[in-house]
Amino acid sequence: MSQENVEIIQRSFVTWGETGEPPWEVLHEDVEAHDHDIMDASEYRGRAGVERWLEDWGSAWSEFSMEPEEFIDAGERVVALIRMRAKGRGSSVEVEREDALVYEMREGKILRMDYFNSRPQALKAVGLDE
Repeated sequence: MSQENVEIIQRSFVTWGETGEPPWEVLHEDVEAHDHDIMDASEYRGRAGVERWLEDWGSAWSEFSMEPEEFIDAGERVVALIRMRAKGRGSSVEVEREDALVYEMREGKILRMDYFNSRPQALKAVGLDE
């Protein structure tokens, strides 16, 4: 099952790249998004919550891209290490960093997403400290 989970997440990045939208069909109806990069982040639940999270996160950037670099099988969770490039909306400051998403899966669907702005934070969250 865990390799299947990795493949679902890999395909979700392809969908994101092609459409600019999350792969809605693989998000569990009770999906949660937790952003450890946004100070005082709201609680994001369900499709409406994911849409609001993406708006909140994207509001800081005039442009951004995320390129997956590595996917790590962590049982019922998948860690996606990404290269994030962005330009600040107000400042025009350019940022490039390695961020990470941890996906918790249930029955082939994404139940929870945790966004971290570092590899070590994400690996620690799944018990794979470096």
